[in-house]
Amino acid sequence: MTRPGFWCECWTQRLDGRRPPALFGSFDAYSAVEANNWVATILRTISPALDTAASQEAWTRLQDDRIDTRRALLRREPWAVSITHASTRITWTVRPTVFLPLAHRHGNQLPACAFDFKPLATDSGKANLDYPQVGTSP
Repeated sequence: MTRPGFWCECWTQRLDGRRPPALFGSFDAYSAVEANNWVATILRTISPALDTAASQEAWTRLQDDRIDTRRALLRREPWAVSITHASTRITWTVRPTVFLPLAHRHGNQLPACAFDFKPLATDSGKANLDYPQVGTSP
């Protein structure tokens, strides 16, 4: 039996372009609230360690954009938020999905095949991480 939910990822990318984006972490959320809370919790956790501009941007996302974020997720639309700290861009993506039960999955542990994922490259050779930002049109 399938179950609707959201696939959430955190990507990091050096702004100098010398390295491809790297998947930092992922999370399977089973509701819009859970997906939103995953991103919000991380932003709250890391904001004290960010430079002033990035910290302010994180708090703006948490405070001013929360209603638009929640609406997008309730409509099951892909959503992303990025902040830039020093020479690194951190992007959180949330995509609606349908989860298939995996017989060999135990708790929160991902099966080995999950680590075989490689992002699709665009014509420019960089990973395609272009998801609509809150408050923008696709």
